[in-house]
This record gives sequence, C-alpha cells and structure tokens, in this order.
Amino acid sequence: MTTKVNVPPPFLSKLKRLERKYQAVSTEVDNLIARLESDERPGDKIPSVGYDVYKVRLKNPSAGKGKSGGFRVIYYIQLADQVILLTIYSKSQQSDISAEQLRRIIEEYIPPDASE
Repeated sequence: MTTKVNVPPPFLSKLKRLERKYQAVSTEVDNLIARLESDERPGDKIPSVGYDVYKVRLKNPSAGKGKSGGFRVIYYIQLADQVILLTIYSKSQQSDISAEQLRRIIEEYIPPDASE
C-alpha cells in the first residue's frame, strides 16, 4: 500500500520562505515525502495533541547544521494511507510549537467530520 502525502498551500508557502535562505530544504522535504509515501513513519509522535501527529527532524546542509539545528516538519496521519504535512520551520528561528497551535492548524486543514 502506498501512502498519499497531501501538501497544503500553507505548508508550501512556509517551504518557499525557507527556500530563500536555505536552498537544500526542498531536497530534504522531498526525501521525507518519499519515505512517507513508502509507508515509513519517521519522527516522534507528539503527545497531548489529540491527533496522530509526528515531528520529524531534518538536517540543514545549507547552513552546515545536522538534524538538531535543522528543520522540523510536523505531519498528521489522517488515515492509514493518507498523511498531511502541517508545518515546517527552522529550529534556529523557532524553538517549538505548542499542542494548541497544532490543534488549530489541523482544524484549519481538516473538515470536522474527516477525522472520524
């Protein structure tokens, strides 16, 4: 079974902003999408969000940083074969994202009856 990875416009907008400063971010995200499409579930599950949400650490070769100082991608497993990329940020520009912020993002992207 192949997983469908949904990349919504707000995610693409954040990615394009990061690309201006870090050209390699697209390659890292493309590699992540390939892993997700092949049914891998990389990253750590984020507790207390109330949804099946994971945070993945990606390296930032443009800045010479490994995973710890690289990018964070948050994704949501909507169905067993459907993943939505929620947000991306540089660890050097933003430390973390709260569970409440993640819930708001998910509720923006997903109609209320879609997660049931």
